[in-house]
Amino acid sequence: MIGSLDWVSAMGRQDLLADPVARAVREDTQAQVAEIDPELADTAAFCERYAVPLGISANCVIITAKRGGEVAHAACMVLATQRADVNGIVRRHLGARKASFAPMDQATALSGMEYGGITPIGLPEDWPVLVDTAVADEAYVVIGSGLRRSKLLLPGKALADLPQAEVIALAQ
Repeated sequence: MIGSLDWVSAMGRQDLLADPVARAVREDTQAQVAEIDPELADTAAFCERYAVPLGISANCVIITAKRGGEVAHAACMVLATQRADVNGIVRRHLGARKASFAPMDQATALSGMEYGGITPIGLPEDWPVLVDTAVADEAYVVIGSGLRRSKLLLPGKALADLPQAEVIALAQ
């Protein structure tokens, strides 16, 4: 399939998913999961070790957006070969005065997922998920599972079809 991993149905291996992710994929039979070495969860190391092209590996970053006294969160999905324009495109799209990467402890506490494994699947329903057009256009993408010890594989279109997803050009 993709890379040197043994992909299996995510529904059949929910032990490889963070709790909020497991609840969200129950109805999604397209999602596949593979166990990995948690020390290799970071994108570059993961792709090199498991022969997964960077161009189909997508990263999820949690953004904190502020306007006045209001604070909101969002997720951005970009391919590992790209960077989200947080201070420009993302900030304007969210209508924020300031947008920045959420601190690690905040991102993990709010998402219920491990740092290095955060994924848009299972995030709070009131968080927008901004999916870069290049991610949505990929036949398959490899993303986090909510845990550092596994990865999910699913069609890019499945991310675009998430209830809170908005497909826009995010990359600089």
